[in-house]
Amino acid sequence: MTDDAYRYIARSGGCQCGAVRFHATELRDNPHVCYCRMCQKAAGNLFAALVGVRHEHLTWTRGTPAEFMSSAKAARGFCAACGTSLYYRTLGGPHVSMSIGAFDDPAAIPLLYQMGLEGKHPSLFHLDAIEEVGTSEQADPDGTAAIAASNHQHPDHDTDRWPE
Repeated sequence: MTDDAYRYIARSGGCQCGAVRFHATELRDNPHVCYCRMCQKAAGNLFAALVGVRHEHLTWTRGTPAEFMSSAKAARGFCAACGTSLYYRTLGGPHVSMSIGAFDDPAAIPLLYQMGLEGKHPSLFHLDAIEEVGTSEQADPDGTAAIAASNHQHPDHDTDRWPE
C-alpha cells in the first residue's frame, strides 16, 4: 500500500446513535488535528481530528445532520439526536472536513499534520510522559462490562436499520 493509498478506500461512518450515517468514496490528503479554540468547543475536547471529503465523494446514507453556524463563513454538522460532532465545512468550499472519529474504522486514517497550535493544551506536548493505566477493560472491568451490557451505540458498520 502506498503512503496515500488510505485515501482511495471507500469507507462509512456515522453518529453514536445511528440516526445519521455517511459513505465516502475518497478522502483528501489532509487528515489532521486542529487545536484551535473553535475546534475545541465544537468537539467538546482538546482538539478536533478531521479529514476532508469532497462533496462529490460524500453521500449521507441515513438521516441528515443538523448544523450550527460557528462563524459567518463556517458550519459545524452534528447529529441532532445524540450530539455527535460530524463535520466542519467552509461555506462554498469544495469539501467537508469530516470528524475522523465518526468513521467506522478511524485507526485506518493516518494523521499527517497538526494545526491551530496556539490552542494546543500544554499537557499534550508531553503526552508520552503521562502514566498509562491500560485499557478501559483493565482499569474498570466491572464498569466496562455494565456499559457493554446496556450499550445503545450504533455498531461500527452499516446496518439496514437502527436500532435493530
